[in-house]
Amino acid sequence: MFGSRYLRLRDRLAEVVWHRDSKEEGQGMVEYALILVLIAIVVIVILTLVGHSVSDVFSNVNNGLSG
Repeated sequence: MFGSRYLRLRDRLAEVVWHRDSKEEGQGMVEYALILVLIAIVVIVILTLVGHSVSDVFSNVNNGLSG
């Protein structure tokens, strides 16, 4: 009986100290997902805007090496 109360108290203290609540863990995962989506959108926009000029640079390097 004392052991189970101790374990519950220890788990509750760990939640308070480390701020680990099931809601917060889910919220953290959503935040990471949103950051990844934002990074993906930024990369797609950048590649769309400068993709042709980067392709031209690689083509010029390739032509210079083969010629």
